[in-house]
Amino acid sequence: MARLILFNKPYGVLCQFTDRLGEAQSVDAPARPTLSDYICVPGVYPAGRLDLDSEGLLLLTDDGRLQARIADPRFESPKTYLVQVEGEPDSASLDALRRGVVLKDGPTRPATVEAIADPALWPRDPPVRFRKTVPDSWIRLTITEGRNRQVRRMTAAIGHPTLRLVRWSIGGWTLDGVPPGEWREGVIGPAR
Repeated sequence: MARLILFNKPYGVLCQFTDRLGEAQSVDAPARPTLSDYICVPGVYPAGRLDLDSEGLLLLTDDGRLQARIADPRFESPKTYLVQVEGEPDSASLDALRRGVVLKDGPTRPATVEAIADPALWPRDPPVRFRKTVPDSWIRLTITEGRNRQVRRMTAAIGHPTLRLVRWSIGGWTLDGVPPGEWREGVIGPAR
């Protein structure tokens, strides 16, 4: 039977089990944390990726077909992010995300987006830089693609750079009840 792991990846953790770059650096370079520092389950691999400076839900599985279904943009698996942005996006900015924005690698698919109140999240380590003169706000953004640093590039395209990025859900799987740095077994169902 296939296994599915729901992991709440902390900020600064690599989405791989070894640090190939760290191994190539000098012996004096500090080791970067990897999945092996948190997950001791043999034979599971990430279904997709989450940048070093992003937090939140990472799915791991030992089933190659499930891994492809989750990660491949052809399957249009919705991924929802809680995004702290610089400034306060107005309705025109949010509408631009809803229509899709043009990035250097082409237009994005339309996103689902809404302004939200500050979510009750764990503190980030290190904390997001606070500036008295520049307000920040939160949006909930759902995309069905997975380009490199896509959410960050989308918010920058509308003039509101991302300060903090937390992936909350992928399909029907969520971070609900999974603290940072912890994981739990997920249920694989036909509706996913």
